[in-house]
Amino acid sequence: MYRTIMMDEFGQKQKRESLDIVDVRESQEYTSGHIPGAVSMPLSELGQTYDKLDKGKEYYLICLSGSRSSMAADFLGNQGYDIINVMGGMSAWRGDVE
Repeated sequence: MYRTIMMDEFGQKQKRESLDIVDVRESQEYTSGHIPGAVSMPLSELGQTYDKLDKGKEYYLICLSGSRSSMAADFLGNQGYDIINVMGGMSAWRGDVE
């Protein structure tokens, strides 16, 4: 299981506190612009890399629109991680990118 958050709420929360954000877009998408502090963990490699995550932390997953992050959230939630899927993804993000 995982939870979801709408982009507006996520944006406000991200301004107020430090969040652990995982960007599941492919590397070239991440490189072209991502939320500052977000870690790249492409969905296509998630099966091999997810064990680098800490089960004691809460993670916000983001992709371009919310569909790949939904698949990643489903997978990670089933592995016992505390996951929140950011609905709308980078296409709805209005904050800074790096």
